[in-house]
Amino acid sequence: MTPAARLAAAIDVFAAIDNERRPAADTLKAWGLTHRFAGSGDRAAIAGLVYDALRRRASSAFLMGADAPRAILLGMLKRERGLDVEAIVKLCDGSQYAPEVLSSAERERLEAADMTGAPAYVRGDYPEWLEPHFARAFGDDRAEEGAALSSRAPLDLRVNTLKAEQDAVAAMLSDLRPEPTRWSPWGLRIRLAADAKSPAIHAEPAFLKGLVEVQDEGSQLAALLCAAKPGEQVVDLCAGAGGKTLAMAMMMKNKGQIFATDDDKRRLAPIHDRLKRSGARNVQVRTPKSVGREIEDLAGRMDLVLIDAPCTGTGAWRRNPDAKWRMRPGALQQRQKEQAEILDRAVPLLKASGRIAYITCSVLEQENNTQVGDFLARHAEFSVQPPPDVIQSLGERAFMFGKAARLSGEGILMTPRRTDTDGFFVSVVRRGE
Repeated sequence: MTPAARLAAAIDVFAAIDNERRPAADTLKAWGLTHRFAGSGDRAAIAGLVYDALRRRASSAFLMGADAPRAILLGMLKRERGLDVEAIVKLCDGSQYAPEVLSSAERERLEAADMTGAPAYVRGDYPEWLEPHFARAFGDDRAEEGAALSSRAPLDLRVNTLKAEQDAVAAMLSDLRPEPTRWSPWGLRIRLAADAKSPAIHAEPAFLKGLVEVQDEGSQLAALLCAAKPGEQVVDLCAGAGGKTLAMAMMMKNKGQIFATDDDKRRLAPIHDRLKRSGARNVQVRTPKSVGREIEDLAGRMDLVLIDAPCTGTGAWRRNPDAKWRMRPGALQQRQKEQAEILDRAVPLLKASGRIAYITCSVLEQENNTQVGDFLARHAEFSVQPPPDVIQSLGERAFMFGKAARLSGEGILMTPRRTDTDGFFVSVVRRGE
């Protein structure tokens, strides 16, 4: 397919996402099944255009003065991809399979590229109903924080030090030009151009041998800041596919025990193969039969309970850009309720001096600082481990990380703008002896 045909296809897919109210991934898959002439490179390029348009939906519509799929795609080419007007004109030449020729109004809009007067939620590309929540979280910086959450994420990998060293894995993946991550001592980062196809990491020998896992640097740091130690007894209450479970098993050097569980057994399905590949031997997967019953025997025995809490996912918008436009206000209240329930469920599992590591991939204060404050009000025997102490797990990187991240009385907030990671909040609360 020509670049113009790819753009036309992306406009059609974007329209289908709006009309059918389906997740972008499902709509793109359906398009591919009905357009089998499109090769893998075409499908990847179309997906890239669609996801970039979703990332910059609000600002692109403002720039073009219209919110139709065509207007949003054209505005994105200017705002996100940085194409000049003549380059966009060449793509929209009206030839077979290409978009129609630009109107005079469209050309004027693209030439002006004027965001003057755009409100913060437009410049930050987040839903208008979230404006008070972003204002509460970031104040005057909310547009810049939202814009950073709307950029394309790099591909981050975590080297499995049970099996390999960072330099050795980097050499195995040299054709992908990985770089050491800024904060995580285990991380490698592969930077992707706007129109680049994501590399097939899952087919790489380093992945198949269990030397590396796909994991955002922020998620790696969240696991590291839990400070799981060899010999400890740990529960991962919301283990899901096992990313943080695997990181902790590595940190614990296969000594001690991790019990991995999740309320939804379907989310646990991938963890079994990942554990086999990783060489982790100190993990027991407890598949739930009814909520909490599978770990009743662990009461009073745990040094650490990790809660990778269900949340709105606002910190992961770079990877799931359509999620922010499908999110509804009721979801925030529901997640807050679930978070409080899971925090309370963790308490009986702990030893007298045990700790809870509470993690979200959200940037909203209601799910982070407020949730921790409410927990402490319900459980006076707990106190927050001071964030400056928590980040000492980073060793020599702790000082600069402390300058970059936002440290508060309740925990640590990472964002793409501050730490160049996904948005993560980490709080460690400890029960008094």
